[in-house]
Amino acid sequence: MLRIRGTVGDLPVDLTLELDDGDWARLGAQLQAPIASAAAAPVAPVKHNDDLWQSAQDLLRNAGQLSGLELLDQLEGLAGDASAGKRLLVRLRHSAQVKVSSGGDTPLYTWIETPL
Repeated sequence: MLRIRGTVGDLPVDLTLELDDGDWARLGAQLQAPIASAAAAPVAPVKHNDDLWQSAQDLLRNAGQLSGLELLDQLEGLAGDASAGKRLLVRLRHSAQVKVSSGGDTPLYTWIETPL
């Protein structure tokens, strides 16, 4: 038995998975295959796209404040796909120059100028 507890956003999650010996064996085999192929492949360094990050910051800075949905939509367009847009949104959420507050159905992202 495997128990997973935590939250997804504000929603509590308490999930219990019951696996028999055959399920555990298949899961273990699936987990070993990617590990083996990853160990054989050379590891390329991760390159952060500083220009894209700067553009995301400029977008919010110029707007001053945007709803989460509007900001995500613009970030997806800027980044070229949904997953890259979501990564930028998360990065902005954790930025010291961004204040996130409740805005009803969606959070409000506000750019905060930091004094020099």
